[in-house]
Amino acid sequence: MVWYVVLVVLVGFERVAELVVSLRNAKWSFAQGGVESGQGHYPFMVVLHTGLLAGCVVEAYFRPFVPALGWTMFALVLLSQALRWWCITVLGRQWNTRVIVVPGLQLVARGPYKLLNHPNYVAVVIEGFALPLVHSAWITALVFTALNIPLLAVRIRTEEAALHR
Repeated sequence: MVWYVVLVVLVGFERVAELVVSLRNAKWSFAQGGVESGQGHYPFMVVLHTGLLAGCVVEAYFRPFVPALGWTMFALVLLSQALRWWCITVLGRQWNTRVIVVPGLQLVARGPYKLLNHPNYVAVVIEGFALPLVHSAWITALVFTALNIPLLAVRIRTEEAALHR
């Protein structure tokens, strides 16, 4: 259980690193005339992702570690993190946890964006079920996924509309 809590805390620190990058990029974007969309869903996203981390730790206390499931899901967590940071790196200053579009910038169509329109959300979906299942927290995985589906639908529609303006 201790190593699992360490893993969840490390993912929490990763989220903090994302927020640092996001704040820096938002400042740059606004200085370039960036326009923000979708502020209404952002607080729910923050609460949901924070709840994922808390739910993982709380539920795992009551669940056994199942090696075949746990190690497979751990590999998926690592792959989702790699994909997320590939997205962040490829988008550079255009990456943000918020929807901020700088007029006149080209859409990024390299790296994972050459293959998918929203690869960062693939990472979010994978991590959202894999992280809890590392320690058999299946209720957290189901609840997060069920709440994340409509959130991602809103988020993707918001991004698509903002990018096509």
